[in-house]
Parts: sequence; structure tokens; C-alpha cells
Amino acid sequence: MLFAALCTDKEGALQIRLDTRPTHVAYLDDLNARGILKIAGPFLGEDGKPNGSLVIIEAETKDAATAIFAEDPYAKAGLFASVDVKAWNWVFNKPE
Repeated sequence: MLFAALCTDKEGALQIRLDTRPTHVAYLDDLNARGILKIAGPFLGEDGKPNGSLVIIEAETKDAATAIFAEDPYAKAGLFASVDVKAWNWVFNKPE
């Protein structure tokens, strides 16, 4: 099953995001290599700077997905004010 994490950065936390980005990308690269990661990218504010994230993964349960999201270096660094994990169904433009 697919799960989406809708993550909102804490106000004024851009430097945390920038400092943690290399380990975050490495974490996502590992999830991608294992076939877990489906889609990921930042939300952008009016100023064009990242202020949150959308990450979609495949996991057996919501608890398993939540545990995977909690291991993301961004989450561990305290970047997010909130993380909402939801089951998600990929309907259009899903790769074969």
C-alpha cells in the first residue's frame, strides 16, 4: 500500500533543511534503491524556497510507513512542525 507524508517545516527552519539535505537525500536514495520510495520533493513558499515535503512510499501498514518517515534525517533533525501520514492511491500517470 502507498502512504504519503505531508510535512510542514517549522517557521524559520530553512537552515536546518539546508544543513540536513545531504543525509536526507542519501536516506531517500537508499529507500529508492530498495523500491520503497515512489515520489518525493519539497513544497515551495511564495519566495520559491522549500517549506515542507511530500514523500510517498510503499509500506505494509500505516505504522510501518510512519516508522520509515520518522527515520528521515529531516524528521530526526526536528525540521517539521507537522507530519500527516495518509494512505494514498496512485490513479493517473502511474508508471508501469
